[in-house]
Amino acid sequence: MNDRPKFFDDLAGVAGGALSALAGMREEIASMARARVDEAVRRLDLIKRDEFDVMVEMATRAREQADALEARVLQLESALAAQKQTPSLVELPESHEPEI
Repeated sequence: MNDRPKFFDDLAGVAGGALSALAGMREEIASMARARVDEAVRRLDLIKRDEFDVMVEMATRAREQADALEARVLQLESALAAQKQTPSLVELPESHEPEI
């Protein structure tokens, strides 16, 4: 009877060691998978979310500036067209070339 408890203790020790080895393997596999995913992301030339958000903000600002400039150009064109439509106060005589 004395051999049996020692046998179970040894078996429990071996099982515990196997579980530790399996846990280590699981961590190693997870680490390798992360490394592969990171490598794939680098190859695909993907960007991080915060970089994307910065670019969206820059594009939004650029669009707002372009809209403001477009409105300003329209305003200036309207002012120019109105200026051309009003008759000038002083009319310059047409130039006549002297006859020779």
